[in-house]
Amino acid sequence: MKIGFLGTGHITSSVIQGIFKSKLKIKKIYISPRNKKIAKSLSKKFKKVLIAKNNQQLIDKCNWIFLAITPQIGIKILKKLKFDKNKKIISFISTIKLNKLKEITRKKNITRVIPLPFIGMKKGPVVICPPDRKLKSFFKHLGTVIEIKNEKISRSFWATSSFMAPFYNLISVTSDWLVTKGVKRAEAENYVKQLFLALSQDAVYKNKISLQQLVVESQTPGGTNAYVLKELKKKKFYKIQQKALNSIFKKF
Repeated sequence: MKIGFLGTGHITSSVIQGIFKSKLKIKKIYISPRNKKIAKSLSKKFKKVLIAKNNQQLIDKCNWIFLAITPQIGIKILKKLKFDKNKKIISFISTIKLNKLKEITRKKNITRVIPLPFIGMKKGPVVICPPDRKLKSFFKHLGTVIEIKNEKISRSFWATSSFMAPFYNLISVTSDWLVTKGVKRAEAENYVKQLFLALSQDAVYKNKISLQQLVVESQTPGGTNAYVLKELKKKKFYKIQQKALNSIFKKF
């Protein structure tokens, strides 16, 4: 099978790296020449990765086409291209809905997928909407597949994915605080990274216990966890989080 990536940014790079770390058998991968630096780097690193002369050539040569272009330029680029009926289209574009993509490409069978940068390590969730047997078989090699039938519901996953930067900022602020208390920067960052990694792994390991129950179990009456949680609630930290999610959800 030959696959192509229309758009050569960070997500495309991550997916391709994940593919070559997996057991997936891909004959050739074509990438668009838009981001020359990333395109050259990928073609140099992987022999099966080829840079297409232009977007139409990429589409013509591939069985599966992954749309990895930004929403700002997506519609403009897609309107100039022709898709044969046998082509399978998978969209990574966050804010262009399926109906609009079907209208532009004149293709009825289009699937939206939400890959995150961790896919390059074969980790993290991969949302597929609507469910697709072949895509599930493909992406299960690259992460944990979550299939969603309703596109509106899938938009909530896009919104939640926007919490990567806030999460990194949370652990950054926490490590900064440790530094103000005299801890060396490297030690502070390593401790905080390991702490949050262990917390995430614990939540996954205890998958039969609800997240809210873990909140309860991690506290002791009058303890430090209970105190910090109370302070954050008092400052409406979590309500602000929900408000941010609702705001970003409207963009999808």
